[in-house]
Amino acid sequence: MTINEVSAEIAKLNDQFRKVETFSITQGVFSLRDMLGLVQAVRDYTDFTEDNDPYGEHDFGSLDWDGEKVFWKIDYYDSALQKWHDPLDPACERVLTVLLASEY
Repeated sequence: MTINEVSAEIAKLNDQFRKVETFSITQGVFSLRDMLGLVQAVRDYTDFTEDNDPYGEHDFGSLDWDGEKVFWKIDYYDSALQKWHDPLDPACERVLTVLLASEY
């Protein structure tokens, strides 16, 4: 696989994951209004650019919500959630975190 093919496959898996899985949400995000709307906005996110997605893997996004800049990020872990894991390995555990930019 070429680098572009690998990135496209990771992006596909990340998009699928983001649309159906639960999120980790930080304390700051809990203070925002309309949490269900924010979750849906993260699931529907398509505003990927070279600035926020330079590798084309759809593992990060940024949006404005309730007057705050909000980030979401997908990280890849082994089954024990201890170490980084290859995002193309079926054993990879993805974790999606939604946080305020100020919490980053």
